[in-house]
Amino acid sequence: MVSGDHTYEHVTEDITLVNVMSRDPGGEISVYTAPTLRELLVDLINQGRYFLVVDLTSVELLDSTGVGVLVGALKRLRAHDGTIALVVESERALKLFRITGLTKVFPIFATADPAVEFLGREVPTAHA
Repeated sequence: MVSGDHTYEHVTEDITLVNVMSRDPGGEISVYTAPTLRELLVDLINQGRYFLVVDLTSVELLDSTGVGVLVGALKRLRAHDGTIALVVESERALKLFRITGLTKVFPIFATADPAVEFLGREVPTAHA
């Protein structure tokens, strides 16, 4: 399914894969592009989708607003005993997560399949 610049698919009954696309040059999720991502994540959570894999492979960098969207989504998910896993390829983006200590908060994977498998182990009812 498509929502703004982003797409998503329900890969299991419980797990949703969100493919984040960036219109910013250089693949940045910034103050200008983050609101559409925030809206999508909030909509999915409101629909009862509490286990999200957010695929950031097309994203080179996130500014503080982009990081804030992910942290905000995690807080909303945790309120429903859910969680989020990230797929990050960009070394620049990975460095940001390391420097900020967010690698201790978000499970981060190089590809979507292990992220889905990880969430499948986190969710008693998930069958990934």
